[in-house]
Amino acid sequence: MPLLESINLLYVLSGLGVGFLVGMTGVGGGSLMTPLLILLFKVHPQSAVGTDLLYAALTKTVGTLVHGRKQSVEWHVVGRLALGSIPATLLTIAALHWAGSPSPAVTHVISVALGIALLITAPSVLFRHKLQELSRRKAAAIAPATTARLTTLLGAVLGVMVTLSSVGAGAIGMAALIFLYPRLEIRRLVGCDIAHAVPLTAIAGMGHWWIGDIDMPLLASLLCGSVPGIILGSLCIGLIPDRVQRIILAAILLTVGLKVI
Repeated sequence: MPLLESINLLYVLSGLGVGFLVGMTGVGGGSLMTPLLILLFKVHPQSAVGTDLLYAALTKTVGTLVHGRKQSVEWHVVGRLALGSIPATLLTIAALHWAGSPSPAVTHVISVALGIALLITAPSVLFRHKLQELSRRKAAAIAPATTARLTTLLGAVLGVMVTLSSVGAGAIGMAALIFLYPRLEIRRLVGCDIAHAVPLTAIAGMGHWWIGDIDMPLLASLLCGSVPGIILGSLCIGLIPDRVQRIILAAILLTVGLKVI
């Protein structure tokens, strides 16, 4: 019961708002939640990143089950991503521990990594449709073996990026998958992205827990709001024109990214 008694209404409302936006727009929660915790609630960057990672792992597990039941996950793509991301995540956690996390130096690295990830995410959101068109025109330009190697390399990059900032598995990962697999339906790419995010965020989150960066009352409060928020957001898909959504989100991510750095 002590955990339930520590539920913070403001965090619940934040989880509700972010969950709603994620459900309606498909943008990764880390792109919105982690900066919100750091800038508005003054949560320590390492604690914000670690807590958000476990939060993402729990919420995306549900999404993976849904996509799995719909058979909209290309598991060979997920496997290629995990082949790169899991070792990279473990090495990044080991590096953070070796660097003495939590420490001012590590906090600075995490803040800069978060800002850079947000700045990369902004154009990924804004120009996703143009990337789709370009990838379809170049569909035959990349050999299958090269695609497999690039997918594993993408997984490694996401492993480092997500472990340091909790951002990247959503918009950036999707943008790269669209380019690498232009013939796959978007719903299948979304399924791959969500399915891969579960082990990635779970391992990274457990690593931060091992280091001591997890705030359990904060995590519980966020989950209390995000679960109904995602459901409500999913029901409101199409309420705001896609182009308007992308412009607003890209502007927010760009502003917040510059602010965090």
